[in-house]
This record gives sequence, structure tokens and C-alpha cells, in this order.
Amino acid sequence: MQPMNEVPFETTLAEYVEEMLDSCTRCGKCVEACPSVEPAGILGTKSEDIIGGILELVSTGNGPEASRKWAQSCMQSGACIKACDYGVNPRFLLSMARLGIAKSDNELAARRRQGVERYRDGSHGVTVLSRLQLDTDVLERLGQKSASVSAPVEAPDFVFYTGCNVLKTPHIVLLALDIMDALGISYQVMGGPSHCCGILQLKSGDAEMAGRMGSSTMEKLSHSNSGQVISWCPSCYVQYTETILPTVERQRGSRPFEMSPFMRFLGDRLAQLKPHLQRRVEMRVALHKHPGVAGVVEAAAEILKMVPGIELVDLNQPAVGLQSVNVGVLPKLKRELQLMELEAARDAGVDALVAVYHSDHRELCAHERDWPFRIINILEVVGESMGLHRHDRYKELKIMQDADQIVADCRNLIEKHSLDPSNARDVVIKVLLGDQPLPLKAGTLPVQRAGPLAPS
Repeated sequence: MQPMNEVPFETTLAEYVEEMLDSCTRCGKCVEACPSVEPAGILGTKSEDIIGGILELVSTGNGPEASRKWAQSCMQSGACIKACDYGVNPRFLLSMARLGIAKSDNELAARRRQGVERYRDGSHGVTVLSRLQLDTDVLERLGQKSASVSAPVEAPDFVFYTGCNVLKTPHIVLLALDIMDALGISYQVMGGPSHCCGILQLKSGDAEMAGRMGSSTMEKLSHSNSGQVISWCPSCYVQYTETILPTVERQRGSRPFEMSPFMRFLGDRLAQLKPHLQRRVEMRVALHKHPGVAGVVEAAAEILKMVPGIELVDLNQPAVGLQSVNVGVLPKLKRELQLMELEAARDAGVDALVAVYHSDHRELCAHERDWPFRIINILEVVGESMGLHRHDRYKELKIMQDADQIVADCRNLIEKHSLDPSNARDVVIKVLLGDQPLPLKAGTLPVQRAGPLAPS
């Protein structure tokens, strides 16, 4: 429980921000390292002026236009963090600059209302799409329905925190659980809308509510024997490790847990994983990369190289952003990068383009219809070598590209979960089919392909 005399989250956050502002020398190295600067159209502005304007935005919500553009164009690639010689986290400051802008542009009531609406919309999309694909028992395994409020008899070694949106592509998170089961790892699954990290509230400019939601979920996550939380979602990871946990540490004097991304967690256990990779997976693959969380791309590459039969090809494409959804702040750039990568994968003759994160998979998977290679998640490759398989129902539905056909195909689960078919159709159109930054090729027929992976 939160101590009754605890300083409010937003007050403590402001103190944390002020310390970081004091540490910033305005040298501009973070701006020079950032891949967003050129596509945002601010390359001609001095880097020192841009970062100086960011500090103004953080403090007052007002600042130069170039600085506003930089803040709003942040893909969360993390290059700025590596570039700073003074221990400042520029990515965090950009988040605080956006918070300052939101506060300056709107009153608290409007910001709070927007946060609530974003949360409701996001939660509804996750709830409906997961129920269009999963029976109740599988939802329970993923920490949903009654499992979202239950506690284990004994504390697990780890808490596995899914976040929310991976539940739209449940085969990915189910494979993560299957792999941990095979490795003998004791865990409890937590996630979904009832375990929000507060990111939507922060984006809406409501720092206090973001802190309340993030801290509430933090309390739920704080009950493992190891004091470790394994996270899937990179957005949740950044929200906790860069905003929630540092602020709570200032409030209480310590952190309730440390958080590790699943891919790094698995990468730290290669010796334990290797004996389970028994089956050859004869595939030439390329890795879709986002560098925003340090070490994840490297861990993913090492894991793929360990799978017998896998040939990992470097497409030499730009790697930017935290995950695909974050590149959406620069829509034209995102479309260009995705098309370039698909073309490079075709030209390299790969059997599969392999992604790590759920938003990558959501945005790319339907392109499998139009290109001569598969688009799969890395855990499908690992699972195949371990003798594990989970059907990719999300991709199957999305490739249909017909809302009425999708709803008809899901009618049994719609009835079982008492969903409104009309509402389900709306979600399919907006959340499933609408999540397509680079349009599919018009009028094309599915490409016929063969490969060692079981049909997904």
C-alpha cells in the first residue's frame, strides 16, 4: 500500500525532472544523434538551440517550433541516451517536454478526460480482439478475466508482465509462456487493461493519474521471490524504468522490483535454452529491428543464431524506434522504411522476415499475402525448434481483409463471450484492419510458399 504521508507522484516527478534539467549542458549531442531530426524537418536548426528549447518546453510548456517538432517526432530510438556524456536521459526529457506542451495547451479536466477516453478505447480494442481469438481458459492463462484479480498460493520466482496490446496477437505471448514452462521457470502472468502502466494518461498530459495507475500496477507486480519482473511490451518497459520506478524510488527510498525485457531475459539464459533447441529449422531469415530498448536486438540475433538450421541475413536497413508503433509519429518515414525493408527482404531471398515486438507483427504480418516470404515472430522460430507451436490467428484474420468474413469466422467466440457482433465488426475495422500503415498491394492474390514452419 502507498504510505498515507507520501509526497504526490507529480510533485516527486517534478523534482526528478528538475535534477535532470540541471545536469543538461545543452551541448546538443543528443540532437545530433537522433534519427528523427532529418525527417522532422529541423536539420537546419542548431542542435544547441533545439535542446535548449526542449528545456524551456519541460519547464513552461512553451518553446521554439523546432524544439516542439523534435519532441513530437520522438520515435524513442534511444540513440540520444547513448550520446549523452553527462548521465542525462534525453528521451525522458522529450517525454516531459510533451507533457509540458499538453499542460500548456489544455486544462487538467480536458487532459484527464482525454486520458480516460484513450484508456477506454485501447482497453476495448484489446478486450474484443483477444476474445475473437481465445477461449476463456486461455484468457485465464494470460491473466485475464478472473485471473486478473487472483493471487497465487505461493509467490512465483518471476512476474511476467505482458502489458496490454500483445493480447491482440496472443500466439506471441503464449509462446513466451510455453518457452518459460520448458525452461522450468516459475512465473505469474499479469497484464491487460487491469494492469495499465499509465502511458496513455502521461501522453494525455495527466501526470498525476499516470502515476496513480502506474503505481497501482506496480504494487501488483511487486510480489515475486526474485524481485524481478519480466516485461514483454517495450512501451511499458520504458514507462516503468524511465518514469514510474525512478519517481517511486525518490518517494520511498527504494524500488519494489527491477524489470527486464523478455528477450534479454531469454538471452541471459542461452546455455539453459540451447539443449531445448532440438529441431532444425531450415530457413534463411532477416530480423526486423528496433533499437529503443538496449540489448534486445542483440539478444534476438544471438537467439536466432543458436537455432539449428537458421541462416540470419542482415538486410542493412535503418533500425529506428522503440517498436513499429512509435515510428508512427513520422508516418511518411514509417511507410518508406517498411517498404524498403520488404523490398530488401525479397531481394535477399529470405524465407521469413522475423519481428520481435507485437506492434511490428500487427503492422507487417498481412504483407505476407503479397510478398514471397513469411512474416513471423521470433518466438515462432524458437518454438519450432523446441517443438512448440501456436497458431497465429491474428494474421489469419487480418489477411482475410473483410470485416464481415472475419466476424462470421469468429461467430462461435462472439457468442461464447457475449460480444455484440456489430461492435465486434467496428473493432475489426478500426483496430485490426485499420492497423496498416503501409497499405497492402491492391488486387493481389496470396503468394504460395513452402517452408519448414508449421502453418501459422
